[in-house]
Formats: sequence, structure tokens, C-alpha cells
Amino acid sequence: MSDFRQSQNEAHPNKTNILMTAIIMLLILFVTIQIWFLFGALNNALQENLNFAITTAVGSLIFAAASVWLLRYLPDPIKKAKRK
Repeated sequence: MSDFRQSQNEAHPNKTNILMTAIIMLLILFVTIQIWFLFGALNNALQENLNFAITTAVGSLIFAAASVWLLRYLPDPIKKAKRK
């Protein structure tokens, strides 16, 4: 078990709820920015402005990767934690 998971299991439930809420809010922010960049890339590609389209597409990929990376910090499901 990683140090993060162990400290999360030992934490007060309110701290875990605040942590989960903060991570979900960051995920929503990252996905929103990613979609915004993706639409910008598509719009610029349709207008044949390929330099800016590539830049925004890379930005969208960076936010997608950050979102996937952030998913690992969500707390374990309650059913999994109760099974010992």
C-alpha cells in the first residue's frame, strides 16, 4: 500500500471528503479546459490555421493526460475498503 493510500485510510472522514471534492473539482476543470482546447483545435483546423491547431491539440492532450494522472488520487471505493 502506498503512503498516500495508507494516510488516506487513516485520515479523518471529513478530510477524505474534502480531498475527494477537491480532486473532482480539478478533474472537472481539466476536462472543461481540455474540451475548450479541442474545439479550438478543430475550429482552427477547419480555418486552415494549422500552427495554432497543432498547439491547441497538444494542449488538449496535456490536459487529458493530467486528468488521467489525477484519477489515481481518488479514494478507493467503499466496498473495496470494507472487504478485508
